[in-house]
Amino acid sequence: MTPGLSATALTAGGTSAGGSPISRTATRLSLHDTVVAQVGRAIVSGEHPPGTVLRAEQIESATGASRSVVREAARVLEAMGLIATRRRVGITVQPRSAWQVYDPRVIRWRLDGTEAERSEQLRTLNQLRAGVEPLAAGLAAQHATPEQAATLVGAVMEMARWAKAQDLEAYLDADVVFHTTVLQASGNEMLAALDQVVAEVLAGRTHHDLMPINPNPDAIRLHGDVAQAIQSGDAAGATQAMQGIIDEATQAVAAVVGS
Repeated sequence: MTPGLSATALTAGGTSAGGSPISRTATRLSLHDTVVAQVGRAIVSGEHPPGTVLRAEQIESATGASRSVVREAARVLEAMGLIATRRRVGITVQPRSAWQVYDPRVIRWRLDGTEAERSEQLRTLNQLRAGVEPLAAGLAAQHATPEQAATLVGAVMEMARWAKAQDLEAYLDADVVFHTTVLQASGNEMLAALDQVVAEVLAGRTHHDLMPINPNPDAIRLHGDVAQAIQSGDAAGATQAMQGIIDEATQAVAAVVGS
């Protein structure tokens, strides 16, 4: 049985802890997601190096999944570029150059890997953010709706609130709202499509203890500066303040991981 997966989850038609029936569809989806995550993490971590051939029977035995669930999971992993499936060959692990590196799950798994892998992933993601988010902030100052501007102001207030309470999970939620709203308010669908990538970076920083228990007040102030600049239509000010946020985050992470 897969670690962390209850016996009930493996039994279609079982009951939940609250006594309500678990549908076959829900059980299938849960096990499907578990297989995708288990195999995906093993590939990203290097447990299964490029060129490794995995047999469906191996995955079935390791996860307790049926052949049909394994096939469905393989299709998802193939879409991520992690594997290639061929008749009479099996499931072949692909090199990193084939991975869909913007897939939020691939990012999450890489951040969950070794310290060296996490450090490298954070480095490349921070470089991506530096090239994208200041631009998005400047565009948002020109295109944000009143509702989006209000969301940004509200998110900053929530960040300040939860920083004072030392609740990093609630702080993360507000931070994600802020950054994804900036991308969406840019008016550029290509930038907006990176919202989940940025969300995974922020989540990874929190969940891997790369955030201080007392978030930097300067970082919160810079978020407020971005929100104010966007609200007032100051593109240059929004761009500059967002660059300050990225610089602060990069320095803070580097101080912890030593990169």
